[in-house]
Amino acid sequence: MEMVMKNKRVAIIGAGPSGIAQLRAFESAEKQGHEIPELVCFEKQDTWGGQWNYSWRTGTDSYGEPVHSSMYRNLWSNGPKEVLEFAEYSFDEHFGKPISSYPPREVLWDYIAGRAKKSNVEKYIKFAHVVRWVSFDEATKLFTVTVENLRTGETSSDTYDNVIVGAGHFSFPNVPHFDGVETFPGQIMHAHEFRGAEAVADKDILLIGASYSAEDIGTQAYKMGARSVTFSYRSNPMGYEWPEEMTELPLVERFDGSEVHFVNGEKRKVDIVVFCTGYLHHYPFMPSELTLSSPNNLYPDTLYRGVVSEANNQLFWLGAQDQWLTFNMFDAQAWYVRDVILGRVALPSKEAQRNHMDKWLSRFEGLKSENDQIDFQCDYVEDLIDQTDYPSFDLKEVANILKGWVKSKEEDILNYRDYTYTSVMTGTTSVEHHTPWMIELDDSLERYLSEPQEDEARQVYRGKKVRDKA
Repeated sequence: MEMVMKNKRVAIIGAGPSGIAQLRAFESAEKQGHEIPELVCFEKQDTWGGQWNYSWRTGTDSYGEPVHSSMYRNLWSNGPKEVLEFAEYSFDEHFGKPISSYPPREVLWDYIAGRAKKSNVEKYIKFAHVVRWVSFDEATKLFTVTVENLRTGETSSDTYDNVIVGAGHFSFPNVPHFDGVETFPGQIMHAHEFRGAEAVADKDILLIGASYSAEDIGTQAYKMGARSVTFSYRSNPMGYEWPEEMTELPLVERFDGSEVHFVNGEKRKVDIVVFCTGYLHHYPFMPSELTLSSPNNLYPDTLYRGVVSEANNQLFWLGAQDQWLTFNMFDAQAWYVRDVILGRVALPSKEAQRNHMDKWLSRFEGLKSENDQIDFQCDYVEDLIDQTDYPSFDLKEVANILKGWVKSKEEDILNYRDYTYTSVMTGTTSVEHHTPWMIELDDSLERYLSEPQEDEARQVYRGKKVRDKA
């Protein structure tokens, strides 16, 4: 087995949270004395972090590649950090002190990078290398991966026993068409291109969509002084208690210049339109017989245990699900994939794999509420962890935190980020951020970790709004 591992080669696509999780999983096994295969991780950006790398660019990056990140200025976590914490690298360990439950993007990127730096995984990563094509030879049972070095323009191909896709699925926008949209004279974009809400001050903004992107960009716009925020929903409104400047209307019917008509007969004039209409599973480097084709949901069909390709059991996908959980789910998946590759977990027959998938898909199709979805994904992650040596943690309590988060938004959609929760990894209760989210305009790491003197504005605001949900 050791000789097989020494001669085995594994390609990992992407060095975001999923790809780094996979490298950490193999590193953990190596530290335990296990032989691991040769690892090569291809990352098209100049550094790690994936989606968490903010870029001012939209459209294409400095190499002419599609911009990967959808992050924007003043983006803060929209879910408690306690539900994404790594089981083997806590926030306490990284920051050395308790922090709030809802950090900004730069703080979470620092946390991701901290774990990567603590390990020795960078040696496996080829930055500014984009995967152009993946093919599989049935005769040799090897993948050929063709890669371009974006810094030099050189293209090369090599063979691998396994391919692990950790490239994410929130980079290729889904943009529906509406009659007359071409007549709209203002700014129009998808959430993927949104880079900050400062420009919407004193303007009327329309957000088409009723999920997390619309919710967050809408509250950002309100925070930054938008004159009005209108949400357009297809099926159901979000239903929060919005301030009077924020309104939910049914689906857009058509555009007539700057005037937008809705299916209920109402119309509004707006200055800016943002499509918050989701993303596509799109992997241009994969042939049709190998690619993952699925809507964004909690259990993509054709993935055994959510990671093993039914089309080819030597191919794996990380983070392909819609996500209540993120970083620690990617870890659980990566540890399982590692053990399949190392031979520590034996895959059942194709028929048994399909039966297992159908069982989970049947449960998925019966989900009726957000709480059901939370329990489903937490049970899925717990099931994966049970198969490996990834450190176990209390996923029932994680589910409770997530359900509390859902309730907190129903109670106070503008101020839920000021709530606090307790880590299931360390037992540390988070602290209130020194400044309530609605009046905090600096999302830098330096500002976040600072301890500024209290001022009257913060005292007044906190006295009215902040609640402790630890």
